[in-house]
Amino acid sequence: MVSIVTLQQTGGPEVLRLGETAPQLPGPGEVWLEQSAIGVNPLDVSQRVGAVRVPLPCGLGLEGAGTVAAVGPGVVEVAVGDRVAYATGPLGAYASGRLYPANRLVKIADDVGFDEAAAVLFKGITAHYLLKTTYPVGPGVRVLLYGAAGALGQIMVPWAKHLGAFVIGVVSKPESVERARAAGCDEVLVFDAATLATEVARITDGQKVDVVYDPIGRVSFEASLDSLRPRGLMVSFGMTSGAPTAVELSTLNAKGSLFLTRPSLAAHTANTQEYQQRANDVLRAVTDGIITPALWRRYPLADAALAHADLESGLSQGAIVLNP
Repeated sequence: MVSIVTLQQTGGPEVLRLGETAPQLPGPGEVWLEQSAIGVNPLDVSQRVGAVRVPLPCGLGLEGAGTVAAVGPGVVEVAVGDRVAYATGPLGAYASGRLYPANRLVKIADDVGFDEAAAVLFKGITAHYLLKTTYPVGPGVRVLLYGAAGALGQIMVPWAKHLGAFVIGVVSKPESVERARAAGCDEVLVFDAATLATEVARITDGQKVDVVYDPIGRVSFEASLDSLRPRGLMVSFGMTSGAPTAVELSTLNAKGSLFLTRPSLAAHTANTQEYQQRANDVLRAVTDGIITPALWRRYPLADAALAHADLESGLSQGAIVLNP
């Protein structure tokens, strides 16, 4: 039998239910994947609480790694026994085995563990499109990055530094400052909406930053805008404090002809070729030592609710992985 975590209704971590189902035969273009590791991401939490709507009832999770156990008709991309990972839908990663589209699987090298692959791919692809597409970061670019001590931040900071950026990290509490510095930040600020922009201006000798990467949302939005140089780019890509309030276009003009975008992983991976390219760039960056999977804790699949609770509480200091 296959162990699977399902979401019947939105709510707190306790709504995640562990059950069993029978394995399925893969159809055309599909594989049956025996999973060894499953990545837990903030998007999973947003879907569980209803902030991001998903059709109910459903499975949960968008990231995993394991071994191909069976292939359906017409599958040429992978073969039985291949070690693979993935970082996009369809939902259903919280399971010991699952069907998955063959063309969305990424082969992983023997020296990359399943836990490491599940810890890095979703966050790595997010970092990739933010740093290389949303705003092409290069030498001398000044970056303000929230969550610099978190799982995504520990990938984005060293990658941005490798690209030549000056990185100002933002953390939520003083205890996280050293972890953000260890990731490579040039400067680290503990978030205070009232003083953040002033501190950014001080650090940059009044120039402020070229780009802000803000996954926080409502409580940080104004401070982020005020930290940008004229014609700088505000990248709002998360909402852990709630969705930002609507912004008047005239505000962007008044603050220096600012640019504002709200990118998503889905829009940057919808094309299979683009998805494969980004995923392989991430795995290459791991192999080259540019980024390191920052695995904080492993939980049994049966403890998915506890993993969610720890992620929401701010206890995590890196990526969380479920093991079936």
